[in-house]
Amino acid sequence: SARPVNPQGPGDNRRQTGRNMAREPGQTDAGERRLAGFHAVHATLKRNPREILGLWVDDSRRDARMQALLLLAAESGVAIHRESRQHLDMLSGGARHQGVIAICKSRHGGPEIGLTPFLEALEATPLLLVLDRVQDPHNLGACLRTAECAGVDAVIIPRDGAASVNDTVRRVAAGAAERVPVYCVTNLVRCLGELKARGIWVIGASDSAERSLHQSDLSGPVALVLGAEGRGLRRLTLEACDRVIRIPMAGSVSSLNVSVAAGVLLFEVVRQRGLE
Repeated sequence: SARPVNPQGPGDNRRQTGRNMAREPGQTDAGERRLAGFHAVHATLKRNPREILGLWVDDSRRDARMQALLLLAAESGVAIHRESRQHLDMLSGGARHQGVIAICKSRHGGPEIGLTPFLEALEATPLLLVLDRVQDPHNLGACLRTAECAGVDAVIIPRDGAASVNDTVRRVAAGAAERVPVYCVTNLVRCLGELKARGIWVIGASDSAERSLHQSDLSGPVALVLGAEGRGLRRLTLEACDRVIRIPMAGSVSSLNVSVAAGVLLFEVVRQRGLE
């Protein structure tokens, strides 16, 4: 069972409590992922503490934010490992960790077969975001953050040729990567076909489309499909869409950043659905 943690910490900076004590953040096994930073770790502790296999913290931090995190971890029975900041810098792999690193069970990049039962379990009108080969992890993280704010049920990305959900993505997403399911699929076009077979309208975004998003009905079950930075949607992906829409542009710049475009499109869905 979990023991209370003294937020001030002992003199020994190697103190460990809870379960799963003989782990190192750099020693992740298959099916595990690493979280770095307060936003990501705190979000997982609040919503899915059983996913966390161990927590590594900077032993020199004695502030209220760290104390609250340690108490939450202790109450959840999570193993706490105190280390020097230099040691965490080494273990973080260059990620901005803020003195907090956690090893968790993986929820990203698993078998795409998991998408089918997920869709079957959805009761409300689905809203999905599909990203076609977005390669910049900062853009992917920003898209996840926007998706979570807009109430997206899941994000779908291709397994190959796209950014994966790594430490940079989680940091930029500010906790959203722990809240929004992300499914990696081997064949994006085939996946879009499966979505259509389930009655979900697959709507692509392209600056060359004739129809504006404001002229489109987005109130039903929708999967919005956005393309990669600069290149947009691939031809086969574009052809797999039921409809293609554009964001009206008044300036001289021809396109928006993919995360900005995702925000414009997703919140038009929110507006049309009358959500507050």
